[in-house]
Amino acid sequence: MTTRQRGWRVPAALVALSAIPLLAGTARLVELAGGPALIPADTRFAASPLPVVVHIVCAAVYALLGALQFAPGFRRRRPGWHRAAGRVLVVAGLGVTLSALWLTLFFPPQPDSGPLLFVLRVVFGSAMIASLGLGVAAIRRGDVATHRAWMTRAYAIALAAGTQAFTEGIGGAVLGHSPLALDASRGAAWVINLAVAEWAIRRHPVMGAASGTGRRPSVAVVVGERP
Repeated sequence: MTTRQRGWRVPAALVALSAIPLLAGTARLVELAGGPALIPADTRFAASPLPVVVHIVCAAVYALLGALQFAPGFRRRRPGWHRAAGRVLVVAGLGVTLSALWLTLFFPPQPDSGPLLFVLRVVFGSAMIASLGLGVAAIRRGDVATHRAWMTRAYAIALAAGTQAFTEGIGGAVLGHSPLALDASRGAAWVINLAVAEWAIRRHPVMGAASGTGRRPSVAVVVGERP
């Protein structure tokens, strides 16, 4: 396997991890557009589908475009693309988390969830907004290392929707299917993703963060809200 091929392993893994929530989101869009119900219907979204549509579309852009920001060779060969994509990703990331917070705060709760999931979504949604803001602030002052660290954390928080597909299954088998057990299983996805993100940040530090070259590599870098 060539170095270039190895450089695409992480983006490919991230796309694969996000495949389940993206497919579910696509099925939900089909249903809201008047098509057949490909997944179990959710009556909570019928009266006000706009935040759901915004969440799904922004999540798809954020997950797929964001994965490409983790291909180092691609970033180096196309710095202009990296900066332009980064600006799109900041907008998409804010769309993801603000719509997720709207759904959490103003829609009826998920039938199989409890107050713990409500708190977790508010906490991690707010943390994603903060991570995006800190990442943008860092790149504006030329601090590439801090920028990448915060954007990696934001992406990890968002990608919890994919990880939850595994933690819910494992947690359900071990802890049962009570609302508290399911909420804890879902919450584990955010913890796991952030732990992996911190490991990656420390394993691959960026040297010369504030080099003063005048080039501002833009944002690398979905919140765990399943449509």
